[in-house]
Amino acid sequence: MNSKPLLTKLAIALLIISFIGFLDATYLTVQHYRGLPPECSIVEGCEEVVTSKYAVMFGVPVALLGGIYYLTIFILSIIYLDSKNKSIIKLAALLTAAGLIASIGFVYLQLFVIKAICVYCMFSAATSTTLFVLGLYILKLNKNKEIVTVISND
Repeated sequence: MNSKPLLTKLAIALLIISFIGFLDATYLTVQHYRGLPPECSIVEGCEEVVTSKYAVMFGVPVALLGGIYYLTIFILSIIYLDSKNKSIIKLAALLTAAGLIASIGFVYLQLFVIKAICVYCMFSAATSTTLFVLGLYILKLNKNKEIVTVISND
């Protein structure tokens, strides 16, 4: 069973989805520094969320932190596609857990503390969740491949 083509497809999926997440986070970051709330036509509440005290951590907008997260996954995906170094894609897959944990925390804050929804933030949460699911699949694929390698080497 050769997992390389599948691993490449998963890396491309990470690349595309992390880029989409990066665009979302970059938009929110730019709006933050411009002092403007994001355009939010679907659901009201974006302004309450992005201007809340939870939108900034240690003086840094959480959208910027999200942008750095997505950019990291994006760059690691490119490095893997160029080098085929499995430890790189494994690192990217492991990092997706951080994105999921952060997203769960931010969704909790929106729903139960701020009591407002930012559609861009929820889109980011969906993006992070998708990256996490892909990351789990990559880790499972790597684990199964390692088991196959160990068995075939005996």
